[in-house]
Amino acid sequence: MTTGDRQAYLEAKIDTLKQELLALGDLRPGTLSEQYNVCGKAGCACKADPPRKHGPYYQVSFTWQGRSHTQFVRQENVATTRQQLRNYEKLRALVEAWVAAGLELAALRFGTAPVRPRVRRKVVRRATTRATSQ
Repeated sequence: MTTGDRQAYLEAKIDTLKQELLALGDLRPGTLSEQYNVCGKAGCACKADPPRKHGPYYQVSFTWQGRSHTQFVRQENVATTRQQLRNYEKLRALVEAWVAAGLELAALRFGTAPVRPRVRRKVVRRATTRATSQ
């Protein structure tokens, strides 16, 4: 593939990514969790053997503007919330792909070396021996 062909391919890819971004819909960052609780009433079924805990209760946990947040989600909103979370993950993936294509396109246009993605290697920790002082 020639440089001109590669540039045209990357430009088309970026345009496709932009269109996919426009079609995302509602977004919500975070993780949805499902919880069951035990109450404080003495004769409640949640204290039986085996226990039948109260729930499920759903909540979304996320960090926004450097602060952690937790929001409860009603049962009837769980499916919509899951779709919003998937849309947010897709947003992150599309932006990452756009940045990668943009970096490669800039390198081709300016004749510079392309930026290579970082390869994460497994870190092996070695046991260190400490010098003992007496």
